[in-house]
Parts: sequence; structure tokens; C-alpha cells
Amino acid sequence: MSHRILLAIVFFCLFICALSAPASAQSEFSRFNYTAGGGLGIGRTYVAAFVGDSFHGVAGGGINFNRVVGMDVEYMYYGLSFRPSVRSNQSIANAGGKLQSISLNGIINVPMHYNKLGAYGILGVGFYRRSVSTRRQLLTPGTVCQEAWVRWWDVNCTSNIILTPQTLSSNDKDAGGFNYGGGITYPIPHIHSKFFLEVRYHRAYQSDVKTTVVPITVGLRW
Repeated sequence: MSHRILLAIVFFCLFICALSAPASAQSEFSRFNYTAGGGLGIGRTYVAAFVGDSFHGVAGGGINFNRVVGMDVEYMYYGLSFRPSVRSNQSIANAGGKLQSISLNGIINVPMHYNKLGAYGILGVGFYRRSVSTRRQLLTPGTVCQEAWVRWWDVNCTSNIILTPQTLSSNDKDAGGFNYGGGITYPIPHIHSKFFLEVRYHRAYQSDVKTTVVPITVGLRW
């Protein structure tokens, strides 16, 4: 089963739950919501090849329409720290990078709870910027191309060879993308917030290659 079909099934079920939630369950809720957290990011495709796993942080805020349905705007910073082997083997010894995003997300909270545990699903679209940099160097004709140069630095090669002088330094790529996922919550009464554990899938459609990451986030919602 593809991830698109699974996503459609999950959100259809959550939507049905939202529509069937009793009025009493929707009568008490906070009008606004806020999120702050961070954790481990699992790289996919070229993020996995060049970076591997990394760390990220998120912060956001939005509005709740009722206890079940809400939305928020969220900022994510995702570190792109290159693997030591990639730095040494591809002549980018001091390379570094980051992925930043601003997303608009719909949130559906499952109205039923298991003891104090709650659950929610989230789906959104956003703007993503992938930035990479390394020490400035001139690539002369005849130099053998490296994969990271081509994929994330926009270096032009023919048959894996540099044919014209080019400069390797920094490169930013902007793109639209989407995210989806879900999490579980546990209330912390003394500070009127909820601890959450969330898994999300992000994909951005940069013009060179897609950027795909799976952040696992722990933090607070209130």
C-alpha cells in the first residue's frame, strides 16, 4: 500500500471521528494552540546519503475551531551536517547546511482518549529552503564531478567531468512541499500543557532533487 493511500485512509477516519464527536466533547477547549519541540530527524534519499540522521527544532502557533479541529503555522529548522566520509571523499571538508520551512497545517484531534493519552493527525503544505555552503573553491575543466556538487550545489557536469570553470561555495534552493504525520499527547496539569511525541514526513520539491526528511519530535503543546 502506497503512503498516499495510507494517508488518505488515516485522515478519512480522523475526519469521521471529528464529525461524530459529541457536542459535550467540543464545549471546552482553548481557542489558541502553541507548539515547541525538537528531536531526531531521519534523512531519506539524498539527505540520508549525504547527512544521515540529524537534529531539528520546531515552533508554531494557531487556532482551534473546536476540541477536534484546528490549524497552525509552524517553523522548522533541520540541521544538514554532512557525514565525515562525504566531506572527505567529495572534497567538501568544511561543508554544512540546513533545511528551513514554514508550513500551514490542519490538525485533527481524536476525540476519544485512552486513559490520559490523546492522539492527533496533521497535514500541511509549506515553503522549504535548503541551504548548503563550503569553502570557496574553483572547479577547473577536467575535474571529476562529485555527487554532492551536482545534487545540492548545481554544478554542471558532462560524463561526470567539469567542462567549464565553475565555483563551489554556497547554494540555496527554495521550493514548495507538503508534510503529514501524527502523534500522541499526555497532559501536564500543573503547567496547563501537553507533552507530545510526533512523527512527521516532509517532502520539498527543489528543482535539482527532492528533499525528504522524517523528523521525530518531542515537546510541549498548550
